Amino acid sequence: MSVAAKVKNYGKKAINYPDDEVPVITAKDWVKSLSSDPVRDFVSYVTSLFPILDLGWAYGDMVAGLTVGIVAVPQSMSYAQIATLPAEYGLYSSFVGVLVYVFFATSKDVSIGPVAVMSLTVSQIIKHVNDAHPGVWDGPQIATTVAFVCGFIVLGIGLLRLGWLVEFIPAPAVSGFMTGSAINIVSGQVPGLMGLTGFDTRAATYKVIINSLKFLPHTKLDAAFGLTGLVSLYIIRIVCDRLSKRYPKRARLFFFISVFRNAFIIIVLTFASWLYCRHRVSKSGKYPIKILQTVPRGFKHLGQPTIDPELVTALASELPIATIILFLEHIAISKSFGRVNGYKINPNQELIAIGVTNTIGTLFGAYPATGSFSRSALQSKSGVRTPASGLFSAVVVVVALYGLTPAFFWIPSAALSAVIIHAVADLVASPAQVFSYWRISPIEFVIWLAAVMVTIFATIEDGIYMSVAASLVVLLVRLARPRGNFLGKLTIHNEADSREVFVPLKPNGKIMNPHLKVFPPAPGVVVYRYEESFLYPNCSLLNDAVVDYVKEHTRRGKDMTNVQASDRPWNDPGRKDEALNNSSKPLLRAVVLDFSAISHIDTTGIQALVDTRNEVERWADRTIEFHFSSILSPWIRRSLVAAGFGRGDSTSYIRHEVAPVTRFHDDFIADPEHVDKDRQKQTAQAHRLPDPEEIITEVRPSSSRTSSEFTYEGPEESSPKSTARLVHAITPFFHFDLAAAVRAAETGLARETSSYGTFDDTKA
Repeated sequence: MSVAAKVKNYGKKAINYPDDEVPVITAKDWVKSLSSDPVRDFVSYVTSLFPILDLGWAYGDMVAGLTVGIVAVPQSMSYAQIATLPAEYGLYSSFVGVLVYVFFATSKDVSIGPVAVMSLTVSQIIKHVNDAHPGVWDGPQIATTVAFVCGFIVLGIGLLRLGWLVEFIPAPAVSGFMTGSAINIVSGQVPGLMGLTGFDTRAATYKVIINSLKFLPHTKLDAAFGLTGLVSLYIIRIVCDRLSKRYPKRARLFFFISVFRNAFIIIVLTFASWLYCRHRVSKSGKYPIKILQTVPRGFKHLGQPTIDPELVTALASELPIATIILFLEHIAISKSFGRVNGYKINPNQELIAIGVTNTIGTLFGAYPATGSFSRSALQSKSGVRTPASGLFSAVVVVVALYGLTPAFFWIPSAALSAVIIHAVADLVASPAQVFSYWRISPIEFVIWLAAVMVTIFATIEDGIYMSVAASLVVLLVRLARPRGNFLGKLTIHNEADSREVFVPLKPNGKIMNPHLKVFPPAPGVVVYRYEESFLYPNCSLLNDAVVDYVKEHTRRGKDMTNVQASDRPWNDPGRKDEALNNSSKPLLRAVVLDFSAISHIDTTGIQALVDTRNEVERWADRTIEFHFSSILSPWIRRSLVAAGFGRGDSTSYIRHEVAPVTRFHDDFIADPEHVDKDRQKQTAQAHRLPDPEEIITEVRPSSSRTSSEFTYEGPEESSPKSTARLVHAITPFFHFDLAAAVRAAETGLARETSSYGTFDDTKA
C-alpha cells in the first residue's frame, strides 16, 4: 500500500469516515452546480449591468420624460429647502438622478431624484455635524459627503449581490416610518406655509406641532401665498379626478391638467410675488414675504468633490440610517410599481443604479437621491415605455438651470412649502391600508403603529431602527417557536374514489370541521409534522414534543413498578399510578417525521434528532424505527445519513453525540448506568424489515397508480413495462410521501407482531 493510501486511510479513521459510504451530495457537486459555463455567465453579468442596451425608444418615453421633468423642477427645489440647502442643489440631484438611472435601471417607472424623507434625513445630519463641530463644514459639503459615502456603500451591496438583505424589512415597517416621516415633514413645513418663525422646525414632530399652534397668532403675509397654493393644488386635483370619471373619453386631457398643477401654481404665485414684492424691498434688502431669491445659473459646483476624512468620521454614526433610507425607499417603490405593472425588478441592479447615481452626483455637487414615489407614479401614468424617459427629464432640468433661474428669484417659499405638503401627504398610509395590516397580522400592525409613534415623538432614525429591530425580533421568535402537530388520518370520499389524508389529531376548528373524528395511526406509531426549518433556535421543541408525547401515550419498555425510588434515576421518581397507566398503553414501535415543511437543517438540529432517538429508545427499552417523509433537499438527506438515520441496519452503533462540546463524547463521558456494551455488539445481528418503497414493481404505461404505490410510470414511447425505485434501496426509511412512511411503519409493526403470533398490547 502506497504512502498516500495509508495517509488517506488514517485520515478516514481519524474522522470516523463510514466504510460503507451512502451516496450523498458532495461539496464538489455544489461547486459544479454554480455554473456550467463561467465565461458565458461572466459576459451575461457584465451586460446585465446596463439594461438600457436591451430597451427601445418610444413616443411614450418623451411624453412621460417631459412631464416628469416639469414636475421635478419645483419639487427638487422644494426638497432642497427641507434639506436646508440652496435650491440649486435640488436641481443638481434631480438632473443626475434621472440621467444616470437610464443606463442601469430595471424599472421603467421609477424616477430618481431628491425625495422628502431623504432630504429631511440630510437636514438632521447637517444639524448633527454643525452642533458637534460648529462652523467647520458648510451644509452642501456635508450633504455631498453623505451622498458619496452612502453611494459607495449601496454600490458595494449591489455588486456583491446582497440585495436580498432588503427582504428582512417587511412592508408594514417601511410604511410605518414612511408615514411617521411624512407627518414629520408636513409639520415642519407648516411654519413655512404660514410664515411662522422663532422656533426650531427640525425638532421632534410633536414639539413642532405644539409650537406651530402657539405661534399661530403671529401668522405673516406668507400664509396668503402658501394657503392659496395648497388649497388650489387640492382643488385642481379633485376637480380633474371627478371630470375624468364623468368624461372618460377626455380622461387623458384632465390627467395632464392635473399633472401640471404644481408648475401652474408655482408660475401663478411667482408672478403674484413679483407684482407685490418688486417695489416693496426694504433698505436692508428684505422683502415683505420670504422668497427664493438668487439661484445660480448652470452647474456652478461641477468638479471633484471635497471628501474630508474628519468629516466622514464626524458623520459616521449617521451613515447607517442614511444608507438604509437610500436603498430601502427605492427598492420598496420599484417593487411596488413592478408588481402593479406586471414586471419584475432586479434588486441588486437597482442598488447598483442608486450607488452609481449618488457617487457620480457628487461631481455635480448633488446631495443624496433615491426613488420618488410621486414622480414615479406620474411617470407610470404618463405612458412611459422604457427608462430612457429620464433623458427627456434631464433635458427639462438643464433648460431650467440655464434658462429659468432669473424667474426663480421671485418664487415664494410658502409656495414651495405648499408643493411639499401636497406631495408628501400621499405618503401617509390610508385607513384602509392600516386596517388591512390589522386583519392580516395584528403583530405587524403593532410594529407599524410603534414606528409611526416613535418617529413622531423621537426621530426618523429611532423610528427606522425600532421598526427594523421589532421586525427582526418577530422573525426570530417565529423561527424559534414554530408550530408542530401530531397527526392522524381521515378518509376523504368522492364519487370516483377515496384517499387518506393526514391532519392534526386535535384539528383547529377555524381551519377544518371540528366535529370530524380523526383516527390516530396504529398503536405504537407516532406521526409528527414540524412547520419550520429544523435549526438550532427551535430544535429543542421537536425533542421536547416527541419525547413528552411518547412518555404520555406509550408505556415504558422495562417494568419499573417494583423498583424503589432510591434505585431510580434522581430525575425519574416515577408515579403512583404508573402500573395502571402502563397496562392501558401500547409499546412504542416507530416514529414518523414529516419533513415536507423543513427546508434546512443544521448540526444542532441533527443532534436534537439523535437525542430524541436515544431518549425514546431508552424509554421503550428497544430499537425504534425512525421514518422520514418528503425530504426536500439532498443536503438534509446527507445530514440525516451522517447521523445514522434512514438506513436499514441497526442504529445502536451510532455515537450519541454528533456535535460534542469536547473531543471526548458518548461512552467516554457516560456514567456506568448508560453504557450498554451488549447493544454496541448488536450491529451484525440487527434485522430491519423491508420497506415497501424498496420493492421493484412492474408498471404498464396506462396505469393510473399514484406515487403512494411506490412505482414510477415510464413515458409512452418507452417499453410496455418499466420498473424503477422511488427511493434508494440503502435508505429504506426515507420515504417519498407521508402516506408511504406511515404505511411502512404500520406494515413493519404488523409483520413484527405476526412473526411472534398475536401480540397483546395490554400485557407487559
